[in-house]
Formats: sequence, structure tokens, C-alpha cells
Amino acid sequence: MDGMMDHGNGHGMAASPPSSSSSSMGMPRKHRMMMHMSFYWGNEAEILFTGWPGSSTGMYVLSLFFVFLLAFLVEWISRTRVVNRVTDNNVVAGVLLTVLHAIRMGLAYFVMLAVMSFNVGIFIVAVVGHALGFLAFTSGVFGSGLDQEEEGRGYKSKVLPPMSC
Repeated sequence: MDGMMDHGNGHGMAASPPSSSSSSMGMPRKHRMMMHMSFYWGNEAEILFTGWPGSSTGMYVLSLFFVFLLAFLVEWISRTRVVNRVTDNNVVAGVLLTVLHAIRMGLAYFVMLAVMSFNVGIFIVAVVGHALGFLAFTSGVFGSGLDQEEEGRGYKSKVLPPMSC
């Protein structure tokens, strides 16, 4: 086992110490919230940041709105045509597209990390945020949607855009 330490648990990783209210030095230790490894309902969650939203129902609702907004923004940025309106310079357009891509990916990773809290409410608002963003910006219900020409068929139809994460 090159470079791996075996501490007797058979997985090559040290087992976490048992949770207690005091350490061996007599100093009190903070209780840590257990990370869920399966979906659960409830407003006592830890999403994105330590201690957030806490056990307050109002803060939980705020976190639901925040995750919804992040997912909705990911869809908006994915379909924005701001580069065509701003410049004809290829270098400026390339840099602007790169910045937009980085922002979109950062927001998408935030949504993914929030969903990894395994809170059912967070999962639902993330999916609904993406769905309503797609409906608003891509489907064509509220204006021009994503028209793509099917290869070899010579006509335009509504198709799902390729997935890119």
C-alpha cells in the first residue's frame, strides 16, 4: 500500500472519532450536523455553507428561493444572445463568451452542490428552476425558441439543445 495509511477499518482511511461533547483535553467540542446520504424532507438542512440556512423556516424558504433563482439563471445564461448584440470583434466576443461560460458553470456547480444536501425541497426547486428557465428561454412559448435544422431533412423543428455541464 504505497502512500496509503491503514487505520484498521479496511478502507485505507482514518475513521472519524466518535461524537462527544468534550475532547480528551476537557475542552468542549462543537456538535457537527450529520450529512445525509439519502433524500429527506425537512427544513433543518445545511446547504452550500456551514450553518446555512439553519433550523429557521424563514431561512429555509429563502434558501429554496435562492437555489430556484440559481437554476433559473443557469438556463437564462445558457440561452442569452448578448454577444451578438454587443460586438463584432472576435477577441472581445470570445472573452465575453468565456466569462459567461465561467459564470454559468459556477452557478450550475452551486446548484449541484445544493442538491447534494439530499434535501427533497432543494432538489424539487432546482428541477423546477431549470424547467421554468427552459420554458421561458428555450421552448418558444414566450417568443422565439430554439429552432435547429435537423440534418438531412431540410426543415426546422424544435429539438432539445445538447447537454453541456
